[in-house]
Amino acid sequence: MSRFAPSDLIVNVRDSVPLTQGEVEGFVDAVTNNGIQQAQIGAMLMAIRLNGLSADETIHLTRAMMQSGEVLQWPEEWTRQKRVVDKHSTGGVGDKVSVVLAPALAACGMKVPMISGRGLGFAHGTLDKLEAIPGFQISCSTVKMREILDEVGCCIVGQTETLVPADRILYAIRDVTGTVESVPLISSSIVSKKVAETLSALVLDVKCGKAAYMKTEKQARDLAESMVSSSCGVGVETVAILTRMDNPIGNYVGHSLEIIDAIETMQGNGPSDLVELVCTLGGHLLKNAGKVSTPMKGYQLIEETIANGSALEKFRLMMQAQEVDETTANSLCKKDVDFFSIFRPSKLKTDVKADSEGYISSVDAFALANVINSLGAGRAKAGDQINHSVGLHLRKHIGERVEKGEVWLTVHHESPLSGDHLKTIRNTLELQDKELPAGCASRIIDIITNETIQGKRDTPRANDMQNGSCD
Repeated sequence: MSRFAPSDLIVNVRDSVPLTQGEVEGFVDAVTNNGIQQAQIGAMLMAIRLNGLSADETIHLTRAMMQSGEVLQWPEEWTRQKRVVDKHSTGGVGDKVSVVLAPALAACGMKVPMISGRGLGFAHGTLDKLEAIPGFQISCSTVKMREILDEVGCCIVGQTETLVPADRILYAIRDVTGTVESVPLISSSIVSKKVAETLSALVLDVKCGKAAYMKTEKQARDLAESMVSSSCGVGVETVAILTRMDNPIGNYVGHSLEIIDAIETMQGNGPSDLVELVCTLGGHLLKNAGKVSTPMKGYQLIEETIANGSALEKFRLMMQAQEVDETTANSLCKKDVDFFSIFRPSKLKTDVKADSEGYISSVDAFALANVINSLGAGRAKAGDQINHSVGLHLRKHIGERVEKGEVWLTVHHESPLSGDHLKTIRNTLELQDKELPAGCASRIIDIITNETIQGKRDTPRANDMQNGSCD
């Protein structure tokens, strides 16, 4: 390893002098083992924030962070057969894709050790949604994870203390030094945690739009390309799907409501946009894992697991493996279940009617998320309690016609809605006179692979200042 001198590295990044792999490893090792002052870490992060990192430097940073703690190990057969896979989303409103995709992949014979996160800000976390299920435990040792993967094929759990400790330290400092919004830092943070799972293949759902952390397509593309480059650079077959995140995903937004949405999808009654995302992401992942020859065949295989009930059965088994009572797990998966006999319903429900008629061209997901978060569905800071019953039921979707006075949305809430709440909600709905073109509701923008970015692989550092974060 190269001699580590923090001040030299800070100056090099400031002056765009490339860092060697050894220098990056020295920096991460010092961060992990208290060998560097916090002021120096902050200066290094700010230099990266302002001046960027090259693709090679980002790969070095990702690998060093991954190796800063425990790296999960699986049976040789699983890795030889490329069966260990995962998915990551940069976060959106109504995004319950993981809850459907993990069981669907398990039903295809994959092993999915999905380490997920909690919500903070406008987007809700997968772990918070799953905790709406009575008894569901997200804390899981690596030994227990292997047992669940062996028996069920998938688990969705929280990050352990031993996995990528460097990221926890760096992120905490980024949060207080104004350096969160940096593509190489976001990329290495996300990818290091995923590749520490020792995956054969990874799919990334990188969202852009009003209700995404990356507001523009260029910002999302830059991040997607960086993550694909970094992940492939440390040996994991990776593809990124750029997706639109202006309108809420699916029929419901809110923790227990989104679990209902996911279960109904696995029962074959899912909203088309959610099904499209699950099958597209799963199809590309199965192709990269060598399970199928094309993404379309993978798409069809994921569809089959939903149609034949095998994805729902894997979800039922996963719930039991993560300590949900057998009766509860069985009841949730029954075709005609009354979900609110299991989930606590909200005290109040308010129907919102359209003020005029027309075809729905847009529903502002960001504004809706802020409303329900203010009603108890979100956190202002880490550790805040959330109300799982608060949320929205979207009764009409993009491209559909709504008549004046027709209910298009129902709010599930605990405290009375204010006039400002109702005004904001009504203003999120945009209508137009003409019918929208076919396919307008598709969320897929582009597919980014390592091959598509090879021409950009050796580009020098660029100023990477962005508006938003997603890890």
